[in-house]
Amino acid sequence: MPTISVAMIVKNEAQDLAQCLDTVKDWVNEIVIVDSGSQDATKQIALSYGAKFYEHTDWQGFGKQRQIAQQYVTGDYILWLDADERVTPELRQSIQQAIAQNKTDTVYQFSRLSEVFGRKIRHSGWYPDPVVRLYPTQLAQYNDALVHEKVIYPKTANIQRLAGDLLHYTYKDLHHYLTKSANYAKAWATQREQAGKRTNLLQAVSHALSCFIKMYLLKQGFRDGKQGFLLAVLSAHSTFVKYADLWIRQVTRQ
Repeated sequence: MPTISVAMIVKNEAQDLAQCLDTVKDWVNEIVIVDSGSQDATKQIALSYGAKFYEHTDWQGFGKQRQIAQQYVTGDYILWLDADERVTPELRQSIQQAIAQNKTDTVYQFSRLSEVFGRKIRHSGWYPDPVVRLYPTQLAQYNDALVHEKVIYPKTANIQRLAGDLLHYTYKDLHHYLTKSANYAKAWATQREQAGKRTNLLQAVSHALSCFIKMYLLKQGFRDGKQGFLLAVLSAHSTFVKYADLWIRQVTRQ
């Protein structure tokens, strides 16, 4: 039977890490965790689960950090998880079946179901949210994007959809959302700036309005209740902020 490793990048995840690892500890061969400078009990929790724990505090972005983590993986397959995610029993069964079949040139994706502000979001463009998180370790890896990193794999590779959801318990409260959103916006603006991209405030407004209309109306966010409305408003705000950040960088360096 091919072996499987869970890989994670973390920082200050003591609140969630144990609940995540509880869903994989009994059936994976290895847990690899790369930490970027936790100040809480993240390390102690990871070690209590027998994880291989490494510290890399020279943060170069999400993509680079995932590349570093993959270098430590020894399993035939790698399953990527974030600390605020949980593998459901149905997804576990699908993953184990895929590993047993051991198909060549195949990467695996599955649905991610997010819970936000006390409600599972099944519309708003958030579900089924298919993510590629399982693949043969030697076949693929993440790109080096600062944020919104993606798995890169050969064009000839097959993508197989697995049954079962990956549960995602994101955004503990509004402050958590705003903090996380601000960090993503900063990384996005930095990435665009480095690529020589420019913008203006009209684009910031138009993209924000488009974001709200798409999420709340076209993607039926109204079916997610009050949380759906709030998510659409907050996403529009985050979209405006990232374009505004890029614009501010332009005008202040002239």
